[in-house]
Amino acid sequence: MVERNSGIILHITSLPGLEGIGTLGKEAFRFVNFLNETGQKLWQILPLGPVGYGNSPYQCYSAFAGNPLFIDLQLLVEDGLFAENDLKRRPKFPARYVDFEKVEAWKYPLLRRAFENFQREKLDNLEGEYHHFLKEHGWWLQDYALFMAAKKHFQDAHWSDWEHDLKFRKKKAFQKYSEILSEEIEFQKFVQFLFFRQWFLLKNYARSKKVQIFGDMPLYVSGNSADVWTNTDVFLLDENLKPTQVGGVPPDYFSETGQLWGNLVFNWDRLEQRDFDWWLARLHFNAHLFDKVRIDHFRGLESFWSVPAGEKTAINGQWLPAKGFQVLKKFKEQVDYLPLIAEDLGVITPEVEQLRDDFKLPGMKVLQFAFGSNPGNEHLPHNYQPKFLAYTGTHDNDTTLGWLRSLKGKERKRVRRYLGRPGKRALQKGIEWIWASSAQSALMPMQDLLQLGTKARLNTPGTSSGNWEWRYNWRQLKGKHQKFLKEITEKYNR
Repeated sequence: MVERNSGIILHITSLPGLEGIGTLGKEAFRFVNFLNETGQKLWQILPLGPVGYGNSPYQCYSAFAGNPLFIDLQLLVEDGLFAENDLKRRPKFPARYVDFEKVEAWKYPLLRRAFENFQREKLDNLEGEYHHFLKEHGWWLQDYALFMAAKKHFQDAHWSDWEHDLKFRKKKAFQKYSEILSEEIEFQKFVQFLFFRQWFLLKNYARSKKVQIFGDMPLYVSGNSADVWTNTDVFLLDENLKPTQVGGVPPDYFSETGQLWGNLVFNWDRLEQRDFDWWLARLHFNAHLFDKVRIDHFRGLESFWSVPAGEKTAINGQWLPAKGFQVLKKFKEQVDYLPLIAEDLGVITPEVEQLRDDFKLPGMKVLQFAFGSNPGNEHLPHNYQPKFLAYTGTHDNDTTLGWLRSLKGKERKRVRRYLGRPGKRALQKGIEWIWASSAQSALMPMQDLLQLGTKARLNTPGTSSGNWEWRYNWRQLKGKHQKFLKEITEKYNR
């Protein structure tokens, strides 16, 4: 019998604290304590990588690196990397949202100071750990550090617009820039060391409190990333390393022209020739980083919508086969069990369901998708099967209270029959339905526990600004919220 459990979705950025953005410091540990005290066994987060344009954790400069903004500076004071006084001139940051530019402008100079102090003072307690980290992570770290250093050197230009020989990774150019940019490369490596050191302290603490951290792995990577620059052959690019095909989804009920994401798509034949080494490295890395891993856009492992580069819409694309079965089969041969969850939302074919079921991967059900049709809707809690994870909403939805308040027509009527008048009571009833269901895991965003409206929404897909910024503070978490969460968790054997 599968153990029933429950948890909260909250990205690191949304944690409270004094550094303008959530970090891996004491507030993260305090959040683990809150989960433990209310009986929660899961903490679901978003991808941890260094974000690019728009601050989206789904568009990172690396599939392996961590976001330097998550490094907790107070912990660096305790490590002896700089003095308490160095943090005295901290700007006044907004408490309810992240001002990414302001945080970056304040934090990076302090990280550089920590690096300079480390180089100068040769701290024995960190020296050995650092060299061990370099040895363990060198296979991706060297390329990432050079990528970030070159990006800075070429004034943030996309890597495909760098000097020709470096763009094509010619040996002489590689050596030349590795020497010219050696100081910046070393800084980038050191920052990653600090990130992963703090990450594993947090992960181990969570484990000691019986809380599993549930990570998220985007199917695609950003075109402007170290991953693509280092592995151009596994993406569909032309001789000038420009995309020939890009990804998206075809026209459907929601959009007459489909969605054109513009991300690079994989050259699956070349990946197969390489024995899927890049994909397997990614899966192993994430399985080490987290206790469970959600594969975002899982359907793209079965087949993907491929659109010729330069098209203005996604209409003129075609479905092409992917080789996810072979990837997952190889991964399964290399690990004891698959700690993976399939993000199988949207229009899913029987072939995608077959791929998910072949590897016994749990899928997802979402309450907010439950009321568009009849009582047989698969997202209604009374229809859940144990092999799924059930959610009130995800990071891409409005908060559930915001959604309830925006309902119209037949959908509103169906919600009213099921949950009562749309409002806070209906929200609580919806959460309770999810917790009472037969789904193996029940989860909700922190915003839903706090009963917050649309202003607390984290992301609106298809918009490029104002996303990923929401933060909470502890004053918003009332005793009644904690009592409710603890009670339903005990009541429904979670």
